[in-house]
Amino acid sequence: MRVSKPACLFLILLLLLSCQSNKIGTLVEAESIAKAEQWSVGSFTLERVKSARLTFYQFKNKKTGQVLASTIQGKSFLTANSIQPQVEESRGSFFIDTDVILRCNQQTIDSIQVTSELLIRGSLICADKSQVAYTMRLKPITDSSLQFDIQLFDPKFNQISLHLESTPNEGFFGFGEQFSYFNMKGKRLPILVQEQGIGRGEQPITFGANLTAKAGGDWHTSYAGVPHFISSRMRSLFLENTEYSVFDMTDADRISIEVNSNRMIGQLVAGQFPKELVEHYTEINGRMNALSDWLHRGAIIGMQGGTQQVSEKLKLLQEHNTAIAGFWLQDWVGQRTTSFGRQLWWNWELDKDRYPNWSNLTADLKRQNIRVLGYVNPFLADVAGKKPNLRRNLFKEAKQNDYFVKRADGSPYLTLNTDFEAALIDLTNPAARHWFKSVLQQEMLDLGFSGYMADFGEALPFDAVLSSQVPASSFHNQYPVEWAKLNQELVQEYEKSHPNQDPIVFFMRSGYTKSPAYNRLFWLGDQLVSFSEHDGIKTAVTGLLSSGLSGFSLNHSDIGGYTTIDNPIKDYHRSKELFQRWTEMAAFQTVFRTHEGNRPNRNHQFYSDQETLAHFAKFSRIYAALFDYRKKLFTEAESKGWPVVRSLWFEFPNDVRTQSIDYQQFMLGSDVLVAPVLDAGRKWADVYLPEGNWVHAWSGKEFTGPIEFRFNAPIGEPVVFIRKENDELVHRLRTAFSTNL
Repeated sequence: MRVSKPACLFLILLLLLSCQSNKIGTLVEAESIAKAEQWSVGSFTLERVKSARLTFYQFKNKKTGQVLASTIQGKSFLTANSIQPQVEESRGSFFIDTDVILRCNQQTIDSIQVTSELLIRGSLICADKSQVAYTMRLKPITDSSLQFDIQLFDPKFNQISLHLESTPNEGFFGFGEQFSYFNMKGKRLPILVQEQGIGRGEQPITFGANLTAKAGGDWHTSYAGVPHFISSRMRSLFLENTEYSVFDMTDADRISIEVNSNRMIGQLVAGQFPKELVEHYTEINGRMNALSDWLHRGAIIGMQGGTQQVSEKLKLLQEHNTAIAGFWLQDWVGQRTTSFGRQLWWNWELDKDRYPNWSNLTADLKRQNIRVLGYVNPFLADVAGKKPNLRRNLFKEAKQNDYFVKRADGSPYLTLNTDFEAALIDLTNPAARHWFKSVLQQEMLDLGFSGYMADFGEALPFDAVLSSQVPASSFHNQYPVEWAKLNQELVQEYEKSHPNQDPIVFFMRSGYTKSPAYNRLFWLGDQLVSFSEHDGIKTAVTGLLSSGLSGFSLNHSDIGGYTTIDNPIKDYHRSKELFQRWTEMAAFQTVFRTHEGNRPNRNHQFYSDQETLAHFAKFSRIYAALFDYRKKLFTEAESKGWPVVRSLWFEFPNDVRTQSIDYQQFMLGSDVLVAPVLDAGRKWADVYLPEGNWVHAWSGKEFTGPIEFRFNAPIGEPVVFIRKENDELVHRLRTAFSTNL
């Protein structure tokens, strides 16, 4: 066949691009390795399989025969690079660009030895023909987890990649909180704790946020990314590294896992179903304790404005028979006005002008079985000369005692939030931790708070200097874990010394692998007040479904979203419809909590009109009616690590149809299926009922799955189904729904 010159040049270009993108070289084995077929360690085997004259390796569970991972035929399963990362930070958003100095894509296996662990030795051959030695240790941790520990023996090589076989239709789920997509097949996913961004692809808001503050984010930006997945083939892996990592699932036949370190350590987890895999994963990394009863007996009302505002809104809510558990008063420290809207004075002491007669307010609410919650974060701002009623300048105290994260010159590392700067407490400094805990106890818990939002934790700069001398690039993802630890220590110590105190609940948005072991509750951060699938109400479902697979079993969102924007091109203000649909959805989740947003007067609120108030009160009662059922789910979270809000795939993994359902539907436990309406103007929902017998909660009609159909869902009647076998729950919800029609 003759090929024209332009076509020939095009084919050459394609070939060059293909070679450049294929970062995996060949695998060469020593003769002694080529003669062996299997090595065993604990409950696991490494099998050498020869197929079509090429070999690959399988990591298997001996007891079940399950393949935990496979390498690619004839290809290197380890590669390494010498890199120079370039990191830019802007208000908690991070931009990482990597310059590759030298690639090492060819792999040799020189020996495999078995003792109490399995040790693979070999070399990686680089583009300049130099070599770097490596070891890969395989060690059983439990009967269901096999640790791999890969070490390079030349410090100039600071990036390792592990390449494993995949199939074109294999789905990858988990990765902590992921907001835009549930199945990550086809994606290249960076894992770095950071601000999620404003817009995250929604336009024109993302463009505007990037133009003004580089704060638009992207589809992968997350407060709580975790290097962990479960695949549709029941293969599961997590990294124990805290350094920046990337999971590349863009190639149909492989997944490549990359970490910016000369050591990669992680574990392969065995299990037959998602429930089993999550149970084993959380057994290793920690589980969340069951939530306190007081928190989920009704709504947590997010309020700002002071004592009088609380009294007025409480009266309105009670007139409509609203189930109330608490008032979340984030502005207990006072409020400032910035270009972003209403923000707080980051100086953690009560503003007595805004909340006069505080002790009377909290005592009166407690007599009505209503608790008070507050707000705090690990930053301090110097508000001297700015806040009129300042009594204690915490920034000054911390600076004098050297408690802040520093710059290279030894000065406090000030970072810009919106219109003001703040410094971050150095959580590697034991004295700073002790001091900050004492501040939060004296200035917050001693005032009668039963809970609080422990905000931020994702903004440690990569060029910061820490007291421990640990590189900030390695500690960045660990910072939110330590922030959770500090708060856990604080509340445990306080509860021990105050035995009559309500169990204290703190909730966080930032997190990493070990965070669930130390946190009492998560929330999904700052969603846009929109119906967007990248940064709106839809992401408040996707984030729950993904994070639940990584141990974030108790999680929730702000009802109505948070981020409100005034913009001459397009405003993003919370509509009445959005608030009502978010209210309906939240009634079937872990916690039912409102937020007024950063511009409360631009947003529709529960008190904006009588219809909304009645709607909100109705769903608070429906939420309260699920109290006993949620308690059972909290027990499962504590004992097994299972999420309260679940994907359909988690419950029905053998049903291929469930893999493609993300925000369109979710499960509350095993027995309640919800198909929320998440599009403006829509009065219906497309519903897929998996195998089983289901009862429609509003009408009582029975359906047998699998079946797919369109169901009417006017405002006030979201689509909810209950497993028929759970007679008690069917009766309870049918009663609650009929009472609230």
